[in-house]
Amino acid sequence: MIEVSQLTRVFRTYKKVPGFWGGVKGLFYRDFEETAAAKDISFSIKEGEFVGFLGPNGAGKTTTLKMLSGLIYPTSGTARVAGYDPTKRENAYRRLFALVLGQKNQLWWDLPAIESFNLLRAIYAIPESQFKATLDELVTLLDVGQKLNVMVRELSLGERMKMELIAALLHRPRVLFLDEPTIGLDVVSQKAVRQFLRDYNRKNRVTILLTSHYMADIKELCERVIVIHKGKKIYDGALDRLESSGGARKKIITFLPAATANGAFPETWQARHATTTTRTADGKFTLCVPGDNVVVVSQEILSTGPVADITIEDIPLEDVIAELFSAQA
Repeated sequence: MIEVSQLTRVFRTYKKVPGFWGGVKGLFYRDFEETAAAKDISFSIKEGEFVGFLGPNGAGKTTTLKMLSGLIYPTSGTARVAGYDPTKRENAYRRLFALVLGQKNQLWWDLPAIESFNLLRAIYAIPESQFKATLDELVTLLDVGQKLNVMVRELSLGERMKMELIAALLHRPRVLFLDEPTIGLDVVSQKAVRQFLRDYNRKNRVTILLTSHYMADIKELCERVIVIHKGKKIYDGALDRLESSGGARKKIITFLPAATANGAFPETWQARHATTTTRTADGKFTLCVPGDNVVVVSQEILSTGPVADITIEDIPLEDVIAELFSAQA
C-alpha cells in the first residue's frame, strides 16, 4: 500500500544575526543553513498494517507524513501510496487517504461538528445514504452522539479529537496518517481512542501509520514499528523484537529488605551479575540485570538477607527507545 524509497527533505533556513545592524546586514547578505528533516528513508507497508512511526522531537516524523500526504514536496526520493504519487496531488489520491494532526484542527471552531461533517460530505461528494451510515457508525463507536450539535470550541479535548477522527474517516479512506492523535488526552480518552482505532483497523483493513510519544499507544496498537532519528531510519521491524533486543534483554529487579535484615544489604551492595544498582531513600534497591541472570540474581538477593518485597519487570519501552537513540547519537 505504501512504498517509500530514499525519501529526503532538506529545509533551507535563514540565519539572522541578532541586533539592528544584524538586520541591516541581512538586507545585503544572508547566511543560510540546510537541515535534512528526512534523509534517505525507505520502507514499505502492506494493506491493513498498523505501523508505529517513532522518533524524538525533530526526527522527521511529521515531515514524512506530510510528504506522503502531498502537503510538501520531497527534495529527492520517491513515494507511492496505493499506486499514486503524492506529489501530483490528484483528486483520486486525496479521496483515498486522511491525515489527522493531533495539534491542528480541521473542524470549524465556531460551528457544531455536524456542520463541518456536512461540508466534508459536499467536498468529497459522498452519497447521502453512505454519509449517514458512516456517520452513525462512527458516532456510535466513539459515543459522541450527544455532542454533534455543540460548537467545537465548547467540546473537551478528548471530544474534539473524536470529532477529528470522524471527520477524517467520513469518506472511508484506505490509508490513515495519524500524528499524535492522543496528545494531551486524559487516560480515559486515550483508552477510548485506542480502542476505536484498533477495532476500526481490524474491521475495515485500513492501513494506518501512527506517530506517538505515548508508548502505551504503540504497544497496544502496533505489531511493527519504524524508528527514525535525526532524519534517518534506524529500525524497522516487529515491536516485540525491538523490546527483546539490546537493553531490552535486561530486567529490573526491585526489592525492599525486611526490617530484620540488620544491614545485610549495605549501601554499596551490588549483585555480581547486575549491571547497575541504585538505592532510594526508603531503602529499596533497584537493579538492572541481563535477562539470563534474573534467576541467579534473585537467589543471591534472597540468600543475602530477609526481603520484605521483591518485583521483577521488563525495562520500559521508553527506555529501550531512548537507548536506541543514544547509540545513534
